[in-house]
Amino acid sequence: MPLTPLDIHNKEFTRGFRGYSEDEVNDFLDQVIKDYEAVIREKKDLEETVSKLEEKISYFKNIEETLNKSILIAQETGEEVKRTANKEARLIVKEAEKNADRIINESLSKSRKISMEIDELKKQSSVYRTRFRMLIEAQLEMLKNDDWDSLNAPENLEGYELQGVKTEA
Repeated sequence: MPLTPLDIHNKEFTRGFRGYSEDEVNDFLDQVIKDYEAVIREKKDLEETVSKLEEKISYFKNIEETLNKSILIAQETGEEVKRTANKEARLIVKEAEKNADRIINESLSKSRKISMEIDELKKQSSVYRTRFRMLIEAQLEMLKNDDWDSLNAPENLEGYELQGVKTEA
């Protein structure tokens, strides 16, 4: 069991003939108590800092998961829109071939409309992609911020174990 400052303070030494100077021993013990208390306070402060940093890491992991899910949904939606547009275009072409001139004119009209819709969807997709890229870049900029580097600086971690690795200067 580790010593506490109170254990050090209450330690009594046996006295022998011509033993150590009692004042020197007491002065030394007072200094040990003071230093030991400082180490305990510093350890507590560092444990609180580690706890806060672990909370931040958890927060950013949640953001990352959300972004990954959003990317997958956007990709699936884009593919579905593409498949739907391709199916509609093929149906229009087949119908036009079956019904001759009258249907051909109607099909051309519908084809132009779908082409405009596809262009509009492409524009919307481009805008969405640009906005999404800007969002991801903004998140990356937050991660690249120098504040992160200062948290991981060796002088801030010196003498402490993180995930089983002891750091030293």
